[in-house]
Formats: sequence, C-alpha cells, structure tokens
Amino acid sequence: MMNVTLGDEAKWSAIVARDKNQDGKFYYSVASTGVYCRPSCAARLALRRNIAFHATPADAEAAGFRPCKRCKPSGPLLEAHHSHIVGMACRAIEAAESPPQLADLAQAAGLSPYHFHRIFKAATGVTPKAYADAHRAVRVRQELEKSGAITSAFYEAGFNSSGRFYEKSTQLLGMSPTRYRKGGQAMMIHFAVGQCTLGAILVAATDKGVCAILLGDDPQALVQDLQDRFSRAELIGGDAEFEILVARIVGMIEQPPQVFDLPLDVMGTAFQQRVWQALRDIGVGKTASYADIARAIGAPKAVRAVAGACAANTIAVAIPCHRVVRMNGSLSGYAWGVERKRALLELEAAA
Repeated sequence: MMNVTLGDEAKWSAIVARDKNQDGKFYYSVASTGVYCRPSCAARLALRRNIAFHATPADAEAAGFRPCKRCKPSGPLLEAHHSHIVGMACRAIEAAESPPQLADLAQAAGLSPYHFHRIFKAATGVTPKAYADAHRAVRVRQELEKSGAITSAFYEAGFNSSGRFYEKSTQLLGMSPTRYRKGGQAMMIHFAVGQCTLGAILVAATDKGVCAILLGDDPQALVQDLQDRFSRAELIGGDAEFEILVARIVGMIEQPPQVFDLPLDVMGTAFQQRVWQALRDIGVGKTASYADIARAIGAPKAVRAVAGACAANTIAVAIPCHRVVRMNGSLSGYAWGVERKRALLELEAAA
C-alpha cells in the first residue's frame, strides 16, 4: 500500500538514500529505461525528471513499465525471501542425520556459500555451523534423557565416532556426558542464601566459578530452583569462607563496582555466550537496547534471539541483563522482576 503521508520529494529522497524501509510502500518507474523498481534498488540512479511514482507493481505495469531484474519489485520483499531461505535451511539442518555442508545448504538455497552464510548469520545471529552444533546439543540431551545410553546418544545426534563426540561433549553439554546423564551427579556446588536490598539472594559456585546468582522473595524457592537445575549434583551448604563470597556479591549490588571481577562458570550456546559477553561490556550506569546488543555481536537482525539469551541468563548482576531496555528507554521484562531491575539501575546510576 502506498504511504499517503509521503510526498513526491520525500519519495525521491528515499530513492537517493536507497531506503529499504520504504520498500513495498511505493515503487518508481524510469522513463528512459522502461523499468520500475523498489526505492532501495542498487541500480544507477536515474535523472529526477525521468522518475514517476506508483502505488503498486500492478500500477507500474499498467503504465507500460516492466519489473527491474535487479531489485525484482514484482516479487516478495527481499527480507521476507531471505527469511524463507533461512527457515528452509534451519529445517534441513534439523532433519539431517549429520550436519549438512555449507556448500550443500547454499546450493539448495540457490546462493553462493558466501552470500548464504551472510544472510543466515544476519537472520539467526549465528553461523550455520553454530546452529547445527546447538541443534546437536539439544539432540544429545534428549537422547541422554530418553535412553541414558551414551553410545546411542552420540550416534542419534549425528556423530559418526565416539572420538568426535567426546571432543565436543563438554562444549555441547557444559559437563561430561556421564555427568549430564546423571543430572550433574558428582558435581560439587557450594551455595548459600543471603539478604540484600533486593530481597533474598542465592549464590552458587563450582570449583570453576560462580554458576548462579538468583534473586527472589522466598529463600526456599531459590534453593528449589538450584536443585531443579542440578537434580543430582552434590549441593553443599556454604561454609564461613563461602559466606565471604556471598557478602562480597551483596556488596557489589549495594555499591556497584565498575567491573565484576569474580570468575564465572557459565554454560550456554555459542550465541548466548556472545550475548552475555556483550552485556558485561555495558558500563555501570549505562543501558542498551536489545537492538544495540544485536548490533554489538554482529547480528543486527537477531533482536528476538538476544532477548531470549537475556532471559536464559542465570547469573544476575554479574551478567547484567538488567541494563537492557526497550528502544524508547522503558523497562522490559526481567527474570527476577521489573521492580528489581529498576532498583538495580537506580543503584548503578547513583554509584
């Protein structure tokens, strides 16, 4: 549909700027070539006197113009076409017994490997290989939970040898296959519950670093949450030394430091890890939008995936997802409550 609020000169400005936001809102024809185009067409700019505007492709064709072969204005919008291509590729990856080769995926999409790789990453925020690895991680988890047999799990997930599976297993699962199958059995996690201005706080850590900082109103509910995450791990109540760690983290909430310098033991997909690192790069007292984070990790179209990674964060404050806001600056959802998010931002603004 034509944007009736846009005058002819504004349309011409959009053509000069090759503004993709105006695609589908109007079309323009070029008298000297006999073709019509989208506003974003990358073809050489025509003279203004040869330009006419049309509401729809049908209007342009009724006036005697043919569609440009470069921007294909009579076809679907390019972004929608790319979304369709990427969606088909994702389904192909998910259905394949072993990860498809980039060249095969690109050929099926009718694109060069370079072009396919670029649009896939722009749409999903990860490379085709990272997407396949993440999908295999899901399949491994499902098979381990279903059958408990490690050999069966790695074959069902598309690994053709045990060596390749064990090489990738810790990266895929966050722990050894045996330990994952047993629900984290033999893992030792120290934890303690304390109080801060935000309510109850649970801090948990492995020998590698802090693996959870949970906030809430009910201390017992926080402990239950930790038990659900590591159903067979050995949970050890914090001793006096661990209480010092909890007190230190509480102090970091009350008086935010410029850098949270405690070691972390975080488990997530490659994409989540990139998002979480970008969150840690947001300075104290500052905020960023989901779109800002998407651009920071080189995936500007993966805004929803960024929001999902923020929601999956289990280490409050240290991985500061509370610093992510909507484009207009208003507060969006927060796993531990919007009021706690507001309080954290106020504490940091005053630091």
